[in-house]
Amino acid sequence: MRDRRPQVSGTKAAEATVTDATVTEVLAELAGLDDPKIRAVNERHGDDHGVNLGKLRALAKRLKTQQELSHRLWATDDTAARLLAILICRPKAFRRDELDSMLREARTPKVHDWLVSYVVKKSPHSEELRLAWTADPDPVVASAGWALTTERAARKPEGLDLGGLLDVIEAEMKDAPDRLQWAMNHCLAQIGIEHPGLRTRAIDIGERLQVLKDYPTPPGCTSPFAPAWIAEMVRRQQAE
Repeated sequence: MRDRRPQVSGTKAAEATVTDATVTEVLAELAGLDDPKIRAVNERHGDDHGVNLGKLRALAKRLKTQQELSHRLWATDDTAARLLAILICRPKAFRRDELDSMLREARTPKVHDWLVSYVVKKSPHSEELRLAWTADPDPVVASAGWALTTERAARKPEGLDLGGLLDVIEAEMKDAPDRLQWAMNHCLAQIGIEHPGLRTRAIDIGERLQVLKDYPTPPGCTSPFAPAWIAEMVRRQQAE
């Protein structure tokens, strides 16, 4: 059977050799951290793991960066192991095709989101992947492209056609599948928050489409409904 683990050149020679026993030990530790109550909550959101994320981060801190172990943990297809793999990898070490394959293999929302946020955003291939993924026919893959676009709209908007993005959001967000709709809505809100010249249009689009207007929002939290989200974040900025 062909080894489908991502292969990375330039791995530090000083990195300890990872054995099957090492992977087995880590998986056993993750199994010991599994909490049925946490798993039940996570499964309602599509995430099949029961590990407290604070404890997962503590384990990652103890293991430190280990690229080969990260590969081996990712190859298990276990959600908790993949989250740990993301935390101990070297983001800039992955090739473009490896990141593309990993995103398509990411079965659960948490793995998908962490891979984009903690790995792809730090990769030298992030812009190329942003363009490719945004145009992908798979809405889950496209949502990753929109997540990268949101990041760029907020931090490095130079050369980005923000008005054109609003055109696409206005035309497509209302009927987009849930994951893609959420990512596009985040981009809409971010443009409205960070770019005063486009704020009125972003709010108007949100008001007209009514996407996520009735989303359940706990007391003290900000609604994901773009007009409310924009208004609250601008209020905080002005209060600083």
